Amino acid sequence: MRVTEYFEKAKGDTLVSFEVLPPLKGGSMQAIFDALDPLMEFKPPFIDVTYHREEFIYKRRASGYYEKTAIRKRPGTVGICAAIMHRYGVDAVPHLLCGGFTKQDTENALIDLAFLDVQNVLALRGDARKFEGKFIPEPEGHHYASELVEQITDMNKGKYLDELVNGDEATKTNFCIGVAGYPEKHFEAPNLEIDLRYVKKKIEAGADYIVTQMFFDNQKYFDYVDACRAAGINVPIVPGLKPLTKLYQLTSIPRLFHVDLPEDLVKAVTKAKDAEGRRRAGIEWCIAQSKELKERGVPCLHYYTMGDSSTIHQIASAVH
Repeated sequence: MRVTEYFEKAKGDTLVSFEVLPPLKGGSMQAIFDALDPLMEFKPPFIDVTYHREEFIYKRRASGYYEKTAIRKRPGTVGICAAIMHRYGVDAVPHLLCGGFTKQDTENALIDLAFLDVQNVLALRGDARKFEGKFIPEPEGHHYASELVEQITDMNKGKYLDELVNGDEATKTNFCIGVAGYPEKHFEAPNLEIDLRYVKKKIEAGADYIVTQMFFDNQKYFDYVDACRAAGINVPIVPGLKPLTKLYQLTSIPRLFHVDLPEDLVKAVTKAKDAEGRRRAGIEWCIAQSKELKERGVPCLHYYTMGDSSTIHQIASAVH
């Protein structure tokens, strides 16, 4: 079933969903199952599976030449989605990136997903490689998420890259397309108004719903929804949530995700006497966030598990 159909079927009730990371190179699918098994009691209608492009380093050899070596490679998101759907009977939402994919790579991935009856995707530009100062697309790849959305929409209409297969007999896919939104704006956008123009472009290209970047101040989400509506963006906007549970995250989260941390949250974490106290402070903050969002009738609470399903389980248990 399409993600937006789940929202419609819920008739105003707030759903819950989770996002998981594929295991690192050498890891097993059992790690995913171990993380998801305790969360299935909350009956998530869909589970997101992230995708991370390969990362490389260049080692200098004795000859003076540099050797390109992969240091980060994750198993296929497509296969993980199939395993999740088979084990739990819930829909999987694979993330698709511009970065690391040519247009042909994207089409091949979408064909595989359609064969598996995956009906939902989250279309993202993706981040720049660590050694690049800005995002650089693959040759023959997409520069922007809106272009990726256009390609998926074309396939929903039966339009493929190879003109020879287009026409009345071409198989039409049926993907529900999610995209990212940034309540505190994307860090590359000069201001929120311009950021919303890009969001609207993704919706006009065929996107069906928005999932937000994590935030820790609900008012920023509410203001973002109001700004989207004023800009003519009327699709469902799902809040993305992640608890802050460790002291180092006070600096790493703002640096990596470009979000602000409320003063009260920072005080609660720094005043805690030990690691468990800091973890509890972050959990209580996320619980309060979740309850307020649920009371305001958001379509779904989307939790970024980040490999810490036990913490997410505590939060979901208190809210649902």
